[in-house]
Amino acid sequence: MKTDIEIAGEARMKNILEIAKDANIDTSYIEQYGNYKAKIDLSLLQKETNTNSKLILVTAISPTPAGEGKTTTTIGLADGLRKINKNVIVALREPSLGPVFGIKGGAAGGGYAQVVPMEDINLHFTGDFHAIGAANNLLAAMLDNHIFQGNSLNIDPTKITWKRCVDMNDRQLRFVKDGLGGGKNGVPRDDGYDITVASEIMAVFCLASSITDLKKRLAKLIVGYTYDDKPITAGDLKAEGAMTALLKDALKPNLVQTLEHTPAIVHGGPFANIAHGCNSVIATKMAMKLGDYTVTEAGFGADLGAEKFLDIKCRLSGLNPSCVVLVATIRALKMHGGMEKTELNTENLVALEKGLPNLLRHLSNMKNVYGLPTVVAINKFPTDTDAEINLVIKKCKELGVNVVLSDVWANGGNGGIDLAKEVVKLCEESNNFNFSYELDNTIEAKIEAIVKKIYGGSGVSFTPEAQEQIKKLTSLGFGNLPICMAKTQYSFSDDMTKLGAPDNFVVTVREVKVSAGAGFIVALTGSIMTMPGLPKVPAAEKIDVDENGKITGLF
Repeated sequence: MKTDIEIAGEARMKNILEIAKDANIDTSYIEQYGNYKAKIDLSLLQKETNTNSKLILVTAISPTPAGEGKTTTTIGLADGLRKINKNVIVALREPSLGPVFGIKGGAAGGGYAQVVPMEDINLHFTGDFHAIGAANNLLAAMLDNHIFQGNSLNIDPTKITWKRCVDMNDRQLRFVKDGLGGGKNGVPRDDGYDITVASEIMAVFCLASSITDLKKRLAKLIVGYTYDDKPITAGDLKAEGAMTALLKDALKPNLVQTLEHTPAIVHGGPFANIAHGCNSVIATKMAMKLGDYTVTEAGFGADLGAEKFLDIKCRLSGLNPSCVVLVATIRALKMHGGMEKTELNTENLVALEKGLPNLLRHLSNMKNVYGLPTVVAINKFPTDTDAEINLVIKKCKELGVNVVLSDVWANGGNGGIDLAKEVVKLCEESNNFNFSYELDNTIEAKIEAIVKKIYGGSGVSFTPEAQEQIKKLTSLGFGNLPICMAKTQYSFSDDMTKLGAPDNFVVTVREVKVSAGAGFIVALTGSIMTMPGLPKVPAAEKIDVDENGKITGLF
């Protein structure tokens, strides 16, 4: 069996100008980065193009080590729609170098459902993440320089909330002391690093609607507090102009292609734990301008990525999805039912039935809480038995939802034709899209709504520290913002060991902070980290390059 990078390496890519032509983009809007990738000028958004595009959200069950194949399904569905002669654009997130060199690997799809050039997309691509990291660290440098140069803003060094960042899994940088050496070497203080995708600038970047909006959002970033507890912003430091200058080219979406030459826009990639886990609003809107169907995805399972896509991204941007594709595998559902990964090739209807409530809860949320037409896509494996598949079909039909087998990993767009036909049908159904909570509710009530309606929990416990923070943020005028839950992706609860569909659990919110530039409140649960670490055997150990520049080992 060929590896993903071998399949991608054998692909015959079209010149990016041909892809642009297929997407109805005039070359005057294209800025080439070599032969196979390009940026699209933002002025295209002002052009009168398609105004009736259908937006399709691809999400998944709670992830497991068995894998679900959400990005692969997203790409394969787009190729499948193209196979049935639909005008389609796929809009995806950019991969972070941290997971690429860590344990998760890349994020360009898999098998015969990939976006290419796979190596470029998974590595430096067009430099967007480097620009975001540079803007983040410029702000950090200006903040510390202000304190060093006399601190006219009266900033308390012990109340600085802004961290530096690097796009790499490096646990050594989680907590650092800097400014050491005395004299002209800075003001000593406790500091730390986030991974670039966890920077609030990434969230701002992905929610901005224009360069002007980006600059306004950057000015609102809170970097710390004064000695009398007043917030200090990037605007107070007069940093937003220079930060925007670093980001102006990165804000232009990136155009690439699938293995089957479907136009793909790959842009932005905020953490789905600490932020909203979706590609940029600009990229999604541009895709909808260009195609009759836009297929996009959200990070992790539907309780995290889809909830934030719908309650944050759609709310703040005015996007209205037409339908949802919920991806699952028989193998992952059996893991949710208690099976070990080593046993998943064996038929086990008992474990499958025990794990199915995870799928059914996600499904009910999409259909009944958000009011969206939904289909379940079973990412098919050779070890799946007819009895197992029929059990999933039976349980989903009880909720009035169809199940379609997807075989895009092995067969590309041909393996996604049935799913594509179902999606086209769903896009024509009545749409009763609504949010899971109202913005004018209190911060506590909004968090409780997510926990009870989406997670299936019985309630929320706020630590005394979180209660004080909520009180403070409300007094500062942030109480009407949407909520971004920072929670483990592996469980509906805040305990990653509670698989399946647990109930009667209480979610503990230990900290609440504002992402004022992004425009949401972050509620932290469990032990979510904004700087991951490498595993014992990092994926980086298997990556190599030969004398001709050919890369191997990426997946």
